[in-house]
Amino acid sequence: MNTKTVYAACLFAALNICTFAARAEASASQPDIQHVVSVTEDAGSSAICRIVNSHLTYLDSQGQQHVFDYRKFSSHCYEGS
Repeated sequence: MNTKTVYAACLFAALNICTFAARAEASASQPDIQHVVSVTEDAGSSAICRIVNSHLTYLDSQGQQHVFDYRKFSSHCYEGS
């Protein structure tokens, strides 16, 4: 083999590894949500715009229920705009 062939083979291998890693990351980052049951904010949120805890309850493709907790702007931030 000459040097160009070795370099080309190494480049091809590196690109395949990067592509595989990107595909694995993309599939791992997408949750299995088939049906959203509810989206709620913590009780006691006053009528002001602020960051609140929120909860997304959903069913996956197997019918199992999950709760995803996250923080967001309260729904009062969007009212009247």
